[in-house]
Amino acid sequence: MGAEEQQPQKAGNGVGGLATPTPISEAQFLSWKRRKDAEAAARKAEAAQKRAEDIAAGTVQMNGRELFHHEPWVFDNDQY
Repeated sequence: MGAEEQQPQKAGNGVGGLATPTPISEAQFLSWKRRKDAEAAARKAEAAQKRAEDIAAGTVQMNGRELFHHEPWVFDNDQY
C-alpha cells in the first residue's frame, strides 16, 4: 500500500517520459533513413574488407561459401 504511493508518476504516454512525440516530416524521416542505411552499408563493407584481408593473411578459417569462391578446385568432382 505504501509502495504504490511512494513511486512518482511519470508524465506523458510512457514513451521515454516525453509528454508528446516530436512530429517529423516525411522528408526528414527519409533523410534520416538514407543516412542510417549508408552508415550500415559502410560498416558492412568495412567488415567484409577486414574479413577478406584476414582470409588472405590466413588468420581466420573460411566458411564453405568463402572456400568455394576462393579455391573452387577443392569442389571439383570430375576426378571421381
